[in-house]
Amino acid sequence: MKSLLRTLVLLSLLLASQAYAAIVTVDRIVAVVNRSAITRLELDERIASIRANLAKQGAQAPAADILESEALQRMITERVMLEQASNLGIHIDDNQLEVALSRIAQQNHLSLPELRKNLEADGINWRHFSDDIRQEMTLSQLRNREIDSKIVVTDAEVDEFLRFSANKPQMEYRIAQIFIGLPENASPEQIQAKRARILAARQELSEGKDFAAVAATYSNSSDAANGGVIGWRPTGALAPAFAELLDKLKPGGITDIVRSGAGLHIFKLLEKREQSDKMVVHQTHARHILIKTNEVVSETDAYNKLAQIRDRLNRGAKFEELARLYSDDSSASNGGDLGWISPGETVPEFEQALDKLKPGEISQPVKTPFGLHLIQVIERRDHDATLDNRRAKVRQDLSQRKAEEQYDDWVRQLRDKAYVSIRLKDE
Repeated sequence: MKSLLRTLVLLSLLLASQAYAAIVTVDRIVAVVNRSAITRLELDERIASIRANLAKQGAQAPAADILESEALQRMITERVMLEQASNLGIHIDDNQLEVALSRIAQQNHLSLPELRKNLEADGINWRHFSDDIRQEMTLSQLRNREIDSKIVVTDAEVDEFLRFSANKPQMEYRIAQIFIGLPENASPEQIQAKRARILAARQELSEGKDFAAVAATYSNSSDAANGGVIGWRPTGALAPAFAELLDKLKPGGITDIVRSGAGLHIFKLLEKREQSDKMVVHQTHARHILIKTNEVVSETDAYNKLAQIRDRLNRGAKFEELARLYSDDSSASNGGDLGWISPGETVPEFEQALDKLKPGEISQPVKTPFGLHLIQVIERRDHDATLDNRRAKVRQDLSQRKAEEQYDDWVRQLRDKAYVSIRLKDE
């Protein structure tokens, strides 16, 4: 009896140890990043996602070991950034997430429950999808706080770009890239190793291999999982040397290796098109009288006051004089004159009332978040806003270029400072 009992105990221990071993094999830690860990299951999910993205593009996935290594490296970089976001107190709560998911549903002409149903029908786990959106929002807020909000483009920089590009067509390029990042203050040996990597990528391209597959194999950029596709970039958002190279290519063409402050690149031109910045804006010259509501002045009081003012205006009183006397807006000293107003420059309630008026006509009291208004249209015109639009577009493009250059460098420094322990070889 004792022998049988001992045998049963040993058997149960053996089965328990085998079950435990199976759990460890299925989901174990493959990397430690500062205070967090990446598990085998998380890595396998990322690999499956990358394979699916490449399959949609008709591109062949790289060898399993290469794909695994590159996927893990990208996950490590994401973890470093997410930890930085947490340290800075950046957090996307459930309400913010639901608003974002609802917006995605609306963009696809679906309700939120319909979006979830469609995704799950395609085999996409709703919780994982929601977590991915939360992560994207977190990283976007982090980038905006640390990089985008600190970018300054001066008038002199805009002027210089406009002089340089005068009489040249303004182009946009849809591009993909293979990017190999260089560490800060890289040694000659490190530069040589990175150059050897991108030379290997270029060699595969020269042998006719698909660009998306080569990008997935070699590129360090987050867009590598999508075959290296960056999307559309206007001339101003690209380094001048990059724009010059792309301008000489035909769609489908590939550049030689080029170097930036962040690393080494190979670009593929997918499409290009000429931008049209001609803009004619229908503007309205208007003035108003504003009565703000508060604890002392109720909405009814404001309405009655404006009704009395409107009656005086209809009996011949001068608008500018009554605006100086009664308006609570900063424009009161100028007789309520708002100057020329372009579409989108005022709140919707004000703009809708403005659009219904004929020149010289005075509105009934109009309620907006600022209070109640009387509005008068003085005149209308079609204004050529091409130059203003061009300057605004150039400023935006230069800001985008600066942000992307600084972002790549910032991510690299953040990653270099992190503690990372990769444990793939322990499997």
